[in-house]
Amino acid sequence: MRQRTAQVVRNPVLAGSHPDPSILRVGADFYLATSTFEWCPGVRLHHSRDLVHWRPLGGALDSTRLLDLTGCPDSGGVWAPNLSHADGLFHLVHSNVSTYAGGFTDSPNHLVTAESIDGPWSDPVPLHARGFDASLFHDGADSRLVNLVHDWRPGHGGSAGLEVTRYDRATRRLVGEPEPVVLPPGAGWIEGPNLYRRGPWYYLLTADGGTGYDHQVTVARSRTLTGPYERDPAGPLITARHHPDLPLQKAGHGSLVDTPGGLSYLAYLVARPHTRHGPCVLGRETALAPVTWTPDGWPRTPTGLPSLEIPAPDPLADGTDPRPADHDDLGDPADPDDFDRPVLGPQWSTLRRPPAPDWLSLTDRASHLRLRGGRSPQSLIAPSLVARRVTAARCAFEATMEYRPRTFQQLAGITAYYNTRNWYFLHVTADDEGRAVLRVAACDRGALTVDEAGGEPLGDATRLRLGLDLDGSALRFRYDTGPGWRPLGPALDATVLCDEHAEEMEGDRIRALGFTGAFVGLWAWDLTGGGLPADFDEAAYRI
Repeated sequence: MRQRTAQVVRNPVLAGSHPDPSILRVGADFYLATSTFEWCPGVRLHHSRDLVHWRPLGGALDSTRLLDLTGCPDSGGVWAPNLSHADGLFHLVHSNVSTYAGGFTDSPNHLVTAESIDGPWSDPVPLHARGFDASLFHDGADSRLVNLVHDWRPGHGGSAGLEVTRYDRATRRLVGEPEPVVLPPGAGWIEGPNLYRRGPWYYLLTADGGTGYDHQVTVARSRTLTGPYERDPAGPLITARHHPDLPLQKAGHGSLVDTPGGLSYLAYLVARPHTRHGPCVLGRETALAPVTWTPDGWPRTPTGLPSLEIPAPDPLADGTDPRPADHDDLGDPADPDDFDRPVLGPQWSTLRRPPAPDWLSLTDRASHLRLRGGRSPQSLIAPSLVARRVTAARCAFEATMEYRPRTFQQLAGITAYYNTRNWYFLHVTADDEGRAVLRVAACDRGALTVDEAGGEPLGDATRLRLGLDLDGSALRFRYDTGPGWRPLGPALDATVLCDEHAEEMEGDRIRALGFTGAFVGLWAWDLTGGGLPADFDEAAYRI
């Protein structure tokens, strides 16, 4: 008899920027929804049958009908989406944060529904803008929206606690007044609330300690939905706050799911710092942990600490599928993209606007991605940037490009990108005489530099390969016009592209947040407004 090998879940299960996971099971299918901030499509979705293998489904909010990110600030946009299922419909709650600086947070919350996870999704239903991190709790015919209440007033700490509001699924609207949730004494700032019911108890899962190295998932329970809640006397469900040498840090912001066989798992975010409590270029990622329930009804993870490997459900005992056929057709997302399909693959995202024929085409030229030059990197409107998440501390990104700039105001190439104030750009442009030249531009907390002296004249070459290599904290650019790869410029500081570096404060007030992690991609500017196109052939990301 052939012996089965036990499967393991290797964390993070979703590498690169996949924070604030909302996990859901419908029948035999598991789904994960994660935050996308200023990137389109909004709310990244993944599917699994066994919690081990995850298939990217792209994003749910893939049009301006569903999500308009025009003018969205860095690390604004979609925060902490919530995915649930009731009445045969997927319910997706999301915010679109347009302001968070200076003590204010404008965070209108909306709900879309669909019969299938693949859509089509309904027109957004407006809920409220009283606070963020909203989630839906379904208990039979009853549904409630729970969220943090933001307090803008100086000296109030930014939070007025949590509230719940009844949601009528038949009329698709909130009804009645919000009710405050009575939290445990000394709860302080808590966010990311998720409500669950198990037996006579309501369980409140929250994110505590901010989004940095003190992050944690805590559990409280009550026999009444609005409380008062008592906190688990054993402490956080999971955290790394007192263990700075663990490879997975910032553990927090979790949600629970049960397998078909009744096992429980926690989906939560983690980060992998470059050094001890150092920069996190990869951003915040999604991990899983097994959960058991004590005889007196408290959920516990095995050690309370994030782990690189955990046991997966046993397919025979638990009813999960060890690897469904649809995963076999996915292909490796690290494979080169020849741009042979009429739409972008699920690995790609676009900045602040969805793909549209006026600036992006996969059909104007066969097997090429055509990008028409967009606005400047400081603009919050109409950039032309197609990028994918950095998923490993050591990786490479390459693309082949054809481009004929006529002025120094036209640029195209590849980028290592964090936000409008932190990026590197290996680009082709024209010098003052109109001759094509290859240069590196950089932006560090808004300070712009261009290496004009270190540029490379391209002569008559209009087709070339561009590459970058990330090696921990070092980033290097290279190019090839035919003879082979050549380096361009010195090693650059990749930690400019991390969450910690992107965060900026003015006194005790937030100026800029750092939530997204690093991306690599294809970028085209045309500061004349003419939309000069750049054609990209094969693009490859390799680990």
